[in-house]
Amino acid sequence: MEKILITGSNGQLGSDCFNLFNSKNNPIEVMGLDIPAFDFSNKNKCFDLLNSYIPNVIINCAAYTAVDKCESDDNCWRANFDIPNYLSSWSNKNDAFLIHVSTDYVFDGKKPIDKFYSEDDKVNPLSEYGRSKLEGERIIQKNMSNFAILRTAWLYGINGNNFLKTMLKLCNSKNEKEIKVVNDQFGSPTSSMKLAKQIDKVYQNKLVGIYHATSEGKCTWYDFAVACVEEMNIKNQPVPCQTSEFPTIAKRPMNSVLENSNFKKINENCFTDWKNELKDFISCNRDLLIKELNL
Repeated sequence: MEKILITGSNGQLGSDCFNLFNSKNNPIEVMGLDIPAFDFSNKNKCFDLLNSYIPNVIINCAAYTAVDKCESDDNCWRANFDIPNYLSSWSNKNDAFLIHVSTDYVFDGKKPIDKFYSEDDKVNPLSEYGRSKLEGERIIQKNMSNFAILRTAWLYGINGNNFLKTMLKLCNSKNEKEIKVVNDQFGSPTSSMKLAKQIDKVYQNKLVGIYHATSEGKCTWYDFAVACVEEMNIKNQPVPCQTSEFPTIAKRPMNSVLENSNFKKINENCFTDWKNELKDFISCNRDLLIKELNL
């Protein structure tokens, strides 16, 4: 029986992966672990666990994604570099297949807005988060060859906190203060469950290499916010603003739109237009969102 280990299994992507793989009829064993129960950035504990469980496949969803906090918190590098380093080192020695989730923030976003980033484009992260994730990619490539790295962006899901939930809650609030959302940063909102299904394709076919994995199409954060509140029939809407009006500690790429070139070349891209996927997500999770966010 094949054993699959999912790290970061409490997060929005990790939990979707865990649920998806556990729903399979084929004979696999799935273990999911996350902090605080288990910390994979502790080298000795990480190797002890791996040597005890001996997974055939590792899906690494563990990451430190608080972009602004990454600028000053060393835990950023522990999660985004140390963990992939340890997992890939062990995987190489034990013939395991590693699927690792990375980010659009490895790019500087300086491409013209009408251009998308392919897997072959030059990386140049602007933030500590982006740098830590890029070095995580590089150490995997240095340590082993039997890996798949999936770069994704603008994730939302039913578990955990995300931009979609934040916008729904703010716009549903009785507070009359304007909700400003930047309208000059572009990307592709991506469902974590859809990404989990793409990861399943990678697992089934043992696809090796670097892949971009986001929903099709593009929008701004403002466009995304408006689409979210309209789908949930919330009357109050955000107002657009420029990045300069909403200063943050870490620099964000202005163009985060990824092209899933490598999946498309082999006819394994499972993503569709972001608007359709958002509709499907809210259709499936409307009642849960209403209950969780008191909408």
